[in-house]
Amino acid sequence: MQRPRHGGHRAWAAAIAGCPAEAIVDFSASLNPLGPPQSVVQALVRALAAPDPVAISCYPDPDYRELRACLAQRWSVDPEWIFVGNGAAELLTWAAREAQGLEVWLPRPAFGDYERALRAAGAVIKPLDWLSCSGSPTAALLPEGIPGNKRGRVLWLNNPHNPTGQLIPREAILPLLPHFEQVVVDEAFMDFLPGDAPQDPIDLCAAAACPSGSVAPLPRSQTLIPYLEAHPNTLVIRSLTKFFTLPGLRIGFAVGHPERWRRWRQWRDPWSVNGLAAVAAAAALADADFRQRTLMWLPRAREHLLRGLQALPGWDPWPSQANFVLVRCPLSATQLQEQLLRQYRILVRDCLSFPELGDRYLRIGLRTLPEQERLLSACWEILENLSPIAPID
Repeated sequence: MQRPRHGGHRAWAAAIAGCPAEAIVDFSASLNPLGPPQSVVQALVRALAAPDPVAISCYPDPDYRELRACLAQRWSVDPEWIFVGNGAAELLTWAAREAQGLEVWLPRPAFGDYERALRAAGAVIKPLDWLSCSGSPTAALLPEGIPGNKRGRVLWLNNPHNPTGQLIPREAILPLLPHFEQVVVDEAFMDFLPGDAPQDPIDLCAAAACPSGSVAPLPRSQTLIPYLEAHPNTLVIRSLTKFFTLPGLRIGFAVGHPERWRRWRQWRDPWSVNGLAAVAAAAALADADFRQRTLMWLPRAREHLLRGLQALPGWDPWPSQANFVLVRCPLSATQLQEQLLRQYRILVRDCLSFPELGDRYLRIGLRTLPEQERLLSACWEILENLSPIAPID
């Protein structure tokens, strides 16, 4: 079976571990371990139990007006500025098509689907070295790095950044926007920052800073959505699957100038979002209790994992603002990955799909504290009984 390029491939992991897929403890997919919310499950049950279950018995509204209205209320924008899609992956495909023949400035390492979509669309990729500029796009681009004529130039950013978990302050991104014909900002992990929703309690902002000081406090909101009207060249893409643990339903949305959607509707297939996904998304957005519970859990879990990884001899984790941690290991990450699978049925994400990182990094998603203790204990045992093994083919 081919090595996966994405996290969450439990069938591949189960084949290596020799166990059922449900026996795998998955740290490779950066999903919220507290979900899916019960409110979503109940909404799906009601939709399917109705005398006429229209969520599956009828074609969805091709304009997704109800779902767009929910999203518009949540982020205080006009529904006409919202476009829903079959996960963020579909939306990235259409954003890449808009860049056909243009030069796309792309900080790397980067999520592999960016290059897939851009190369398939015929864009010209100009890589930027994220690691050497310490995660600051302004250090790499401004004040002297951008030519005066922005025509034909596109910027793609991921914020918080995958795989490092670093967040670019909004104040550092805003000066970049006028220098590009198009800007695409993937905010797939922005939900995990406090202040992204109006219902976030104030004290959660302070809670987001780890006690050890590994992550600095941030202003309440970091999304670019409120600034899109002033910058119609800019597009924000968001996921609804990671925070609410709904990857099997495939649901995401983009926010941008409505003129863009007229082009996208000519390219896409009709009904790309199924009826059950729309029901689940509306229920998830309304569940303020689940959001608050997640934001209370997340900083403690992240600090627990960071401290545990720092205690491992030779391990060097990066500070993170997301729901995952990138860590440099003192030996082959793929060897560690195999031993964790074969001996402990634990799946972690190697970083071979990020060529700039190679075989010395793991990306580890946050899970419950007992599961994280299980991972850390397994890593200690592997280090104490280390023996060379061949990496997985």
